[in-house]
Amino acid sequence: VDGVRLLRRQCQPLLLAVPPTQERTPGGRPNPPRIEGHHLPRRHCAGNARKRGVRVLWYISPKVWAWNQNRAYKLKAVIDRMFVILPFEKEFFKRFGWEVDYVGNPVLDAVNDHQVDHDFLAKTKVVNAASVVALLPGSRRQELVNVIPAMAEVVKQMPQLTFVVAAVDNLPEQLYEPLKGFTNVRFITGSTYDLLAHARAAVVTSGTATLETALFRVPQVVVYRTSDISYRIAKSLIRVPYISLVNLIAGKAAVRELIQRDMNANKIQDELQQLMAEGSYRQSVLEDYDRIIQLLDTGSASVNTAALILQDSKARALTER
Repeated sequence: VDGVRLLRRQCQPLLLAVPPTQERTPGGRPNPPRIEGHHLPRRHCAGNARKRGVRVLWYISPKVWAWNQNRAYKLKAVIDRMFVILPFEKEFFKRFGWEVDYVGNPVLDAVNDHQVDHDFLAKTKVVNAASVVALLPGSRRQELVNVIPAMAEVVKQMPQLTFVVAAVDNLPEQLYEPLKGFTNVRFITGSTYDLLAHARAAVVTSGTATLETALFRVPQVVVYRTSDISYRIAKSLIRVPYISLVNLIAGKAAVRELIQRDMNANKIQDELQQLMAEGSYRQSVLEDYDRIIQLLDTGSASVNTAALILQDSKARALTER
């Protein structure tokens, strides 16, 4: 039931597809449409635009590589040029006879642009900087419900460490209740990057946060749990070997993923102990992080995309003369 409700909740907004906003250049030629929202209505809008002779440029590919990969053909049919932000997407789309442009990653841009608050630890009342573990339980209600009890048990088992929770202010505080009352727990909101800049290790719910954690070079253990029926449905559909972006980009298990029943306090604790200690295990994770950063670092994704769009526009103008 949980899986069916989740599917219904995700699909319902797709019934409303908003037409693209289309402007014209001073010369009267239509600009490429600005298409926003979920990729299904966006794809529909792109198709309509292309039928009217408008060139369609798409920034940030939907994750069609994750499941039902033949959707790539449908995207290719309505898009003239695709700009992707994950290195492996270039090779993925090549399998469908489609050359796309890798432009860099905006998450790396955000991390590079961040100005670290060097007073963060003092403000958070952390005494021992070497003992800081970041807890990133996610930003969705169900994520918190599923992972926080295990995190609370880890906190209880490791009183020598200071756990700082990256909370969100758009969810009820009661969801964090299992983590309250511990003297070795702190809570922060809106300062996740400052937390990662000072953390020794992290426990991270799968998502973009795994990549952010890697880009701050914080050894992490990735955790994820959902209902059994949702997991079985996902397991039958997913076509990638890992759930975390950091491992997908690395093309290997750079960090450990604890999923479903494997996500328990004992396994998280064991992994944290290895990640906190100086040694080959921690060093291996950091070396994989460095390779990921090298892969992603091709300059600003936004600047690169803008340059390619301008180049594309100039080339098109020359052919139309």
